Amino acid sequence: MLQTSTLKFLKDLKKNNNKPWFDANRKAYDAAKADFVGFIDAVIEKHGKKDPSIAHLAAKDCIFRINRDVRFSKDKSPYKTNMGAYINKDGKKGMTAGYYFHCEPGAAFGGGGLYVPPPEFLKNVRQEIDYNWKEFQKIINNKKFKAVFGDLSTEGDMKLARPPKGYEVENPAIEYLKLKSWIAMQKFSDADLTSKDLVKKVCTNFETLQPLLLFLNEGLHAGE
Repeated sequence: MLQTSTLKFLKDLKKNNNKPWFDANRKAYDAAKADFVGFIDAVIEKHGKKDPSIAHLAAKDCIFRINRDVRFSKDKSPYKTNMGAYINKDGKKGMTAGYYFHCEPGAAFGGGGLYVPPPEFLKNVRQEIDYNWKEFQKIINNKKFKAVFGDLSTEGDMKLARPPKGYEVENPAIEYLKLKSWIAMQKFSDADLTSKDLVKKVCTNFETLQPLLLFLNEGLHAGE
């Protein structure tokens, strides 16, 4: 579970997103970060028994900095109002499909997948879905996958309006071939975040996602 004080810090930060306030509340941030680190370490320890590829990781390898990169953004707020961790075999900088947990009051979620891969990876994954459509279909239509995630995300600009080059509109997999990212997400309430079952719930989420990650990662280097 996460402490209510961690959620309170993030809520307060959202209202006071500036350096003077952050500096004055550094101890509260340090406590919130330590809480999140402990939680992510617990998730890695538990799920690492199901997915040995992540068992060697520590939370510090996976957690993103709270400072925002404002160089190319109109929003100059210096801090993120969430804490996030990307967990795959290479940690947060890994290019392969992985698990993600996003802690933000009122907007928390868990899941993961492959987010905006480079063109060569994009091409390879589409090819893998096209060649192994029945296998991919079996993963995303699995009863447990449907119960946890529903379907893959099409939010924002994650999907092309037209079929990608080389694929016909009649292709049975076309709606998934149009995707530019393959992401599955499950929302978590604030009550979930502070529940004693949070690690268990997140590990169930990750275990349900694991077959999709294996499929995507096999597809990354298809055709090489």
